[in-house]
Amino acid sequence: MRNKPGAVIELDIKAIGDDGTFSGYASVFNVKDRGGDIVMPGAFRKSLQTYPPGKVKLLWQHASDEPIGTWVKFEEDGRGLKAEGKIILETAKGREVHALMKAGAVDGLSIGFRTIRDEMDRQKGARLLHELELREVSIVTFPMNEDATVTSVKNTGNDFSELVAAINNATRKIKES
Repeated sequence: MRNKPGAVIELDIKAIGDDGTFSGYASVFNVKDRGGDIVMPGAFRKSLQTYPPGKVKLLWQHASDEPIGTWVKFEEDGRGLKAEGKIILETAKGREVHALMKAGAVDGLSIGFRTIRDEMDRQKGARLLHELELREVSIVTFPMNEDATVTSVKNTGNDFSELVAAINNATRKIKES
């Protein structure tokens, strides 16, 4: 099986709980990534029937020897593949990644998959991914999708959401100019 790490990435975290829970988008549809791939709506439908969330690995930086948690839910919606996961805080790496996520230092998700059905779109200069077998979703530092950023972080005792929102706003303005 050939994995394509980082094909489409989006981390749109709603909350990172003190218990290690978080949610976001593991993949966003109709977005060309830096590798030239575009995941199409419905690409995960069959895979999600075959591989329930507990069978899809939650890794650190695509390292198969560094599992850091478990996925508890995946759901395709109009935007992409929504994901809910839980970092295992009883491990040193889990605590480290959790702290980095809460601080906004690590803000990317990246999918590892096997391509089942694709086609080339010469006009877009992209490979359209119609069907994928999802095997892992990693928390990463540098996602293939440069626009993958944290939009909101909630944390009991330390609320970084205003800081993250300000950074995201500044980043968007820089890219627009």
